[in-house]
Amino acid sequence: MRLYAAVAAGSFRRYATYRVATAAGVFTNTVFGFILAHTYMALWDERPRLGGYDLSQAVTYVWLCQALLMACAMMGGGFEDELVERIRTGDIAIDLHRPADLQLWWLAGDLGRAAFHLLGRGAVPLLLGALAFDLALPASPLPWLAFLVSVALGITVGFALRYLAALSAFWLMDGAGVLHFTWLAGMFFSGMLLPLTLFPGALGELARMLPWSSLLQIPVDVLLGKRTGWALVHAYAFQLGWAAALLGAGRLLQSAATRRVVVQGG
Repeated sequence: MRLYAAVAAGSFRRYATYRVATAAGVFTNTVFGFILAHTYMALWDERPRLGGYDLSQAVTYVWLCQALLMACAMMGGGFEDELVERIRTGDIAIDLHRPADLQLWWLAGDLGRAAFHLLGRGAVPLLLGALAFDLALPASPLPWLAFLVSVALGITVGFALRYLAALSAFWLMDGAGVLHFTWLAGMFFSGMLLPLTLFPGALGELARMLPWSSLLQIPVDVLLGKRTGWALVHAYAFQLGWAAALLGAGRLLQSAATRRVVVQGG
């Protein structure tokens, strides 16, 4: 495990070197946060308690999503492009011969990246949002701890989805199409555009059952106090279940890809 801890720490330091990009990202997240917050305010003025959120909770939802946007790699920026490129060029064969587990290696790196973005690009926009708006943020540390656990599980689910999409390059030679589909699905079904509780009927039920809801909707609801007691246990179980299922599917696809590389190499 020391190896993967070192990979995670190295990834954190790697992203920390891009100071100008981080500052630009903070500015962008903050600007969009203000735009979305005022849009939500106009919508909630017309429809109070929409989706089960009051106005303060709805605005808080916006700023929490902005804080998690890059940590969950909702619009790319994770490991997936690099992995697809290594598959396309054949450099992945070197990775498969290393004395390290391929999936854990990339997971460790992605967790380091996510940790940096959560602090570097997430904390500042949330703080600025709290200064400009009356956000429904808890004063007790326990909801924050529960939130961070849910965020970690959501990031793991997001990694597993992108890892599966990237491995498709073994058969398609270019995983860009699958990755773009994954990002678009994530934007729609994670709650990034609108809370999933606003989705009507069967569409809403489906959206809340898909793994993308683990990335934003569930962590935000945990911090807003929508998931407490057994509802919190159920939320964790939901995220853990999807993480286990998707990581397991990734291992199966990785094994199939490894056999493909061995056959072609032979």
